[in-house]
Order: sequence, then C-alpha cells, then structure tokens
Amino acid sequence: MTSKEEILNDLQLIFQDVFDDEDLVITNESNAEQIEDWDSLSHIRLVVAIEKRLNIKFSFAELRDLKNVGEMIDLIQGKIGVN
Repeated sequence: MTSKEEILNDLQLIFQDVFDDEDLVITNESNAEQIEDWDSLSHIRLVVAIEKRLNIKFSFAELRDLKNVGEMIDLIQGKIGVN
C-alpha cells in the first residue's frame, strides 16, 4: 500500500466497517460534517481502526488539525514512509 488511491481504498473499507454502512463512499474531501454518524465516539473508533489496520500511531496534535480524509491520507503516507 503506497499510493494515495490505495490508502483511500483501504480507508474506504475501514469507514464502512466503523460506520456499519457498506454503501458509504468517501473521497479526499470527506469530513465529519458530511457523514451523519461521525461524532466524537465514532472518530475515536475510526482512528483506532486505522492505527490497528495500518500498524501506525497518531498523536492528538496530528489529528486535531486534520480537515478531511485527504489530509489524513497525507499524514498516513508520512507515517508509512511514502513520499
């Protein structure tokens, strides 16, 4: 898993699982305001699922400033050493 598209595809599956919605489609622009059930609890579940699936760890400071899925993908790429 190296490209932004591959990470987005992996995140797609994680989002569908966390939000229990196999029809949920995310894009780089997706954010908490656009996904009905994305609240603080589901955000924590989402972060934990991403960390576990990709074997990475986020700090609170890194997550605090993310505005959308695209920024999360950029952060993940930095964590797994992909430029």
